[in-house]
Amino acid sequence: MADILFHPEAQAEYDAAVAWYQARSPWAASRFEAEVERVVGLIGTTPERFPSYDEENRFAVLKRFPYSVIYQVQPGRAYVVAVAHSSRSEGYWQSRV
Repeated sequence: MADILFHPEAQAEYDAAVAWYQARSPWAASRFEAEVERVVGLIGTTPERFPSYDEENRFAVLKRFPYSVIYQVQPGRAYVVAVAHSSRSEGYWQSRV
C-alpha cells in the first residue's frame, strides 16, 4: 500500500467540504468522509486504477457527491493535489506541486 499525502490546499478543500456538509446534515458529512476514505484507500492500494487527467495527474470521482480526488502517483506514495468540487474551474489546481 502506498502512503497517501495531501497537499495543504487539498486538505483545506476536504475540511471545508466536511464542514459544509456537517452544517447541513451530520449524516451527509459522515457519508462524505466515508466515501473519501474509500476512494483514498483504493488509491493507496492500486494507484494506477483510476484514469489519467494529464501526464502527471489522475482522478477518482466520488460516488453520490460532486467531488473528485485529483492525485499524482509518486515513488512509494500517492500525493493528493485537490479534492475538487465539480463546479470549480477545470484544472484550477494544476499549479500545485
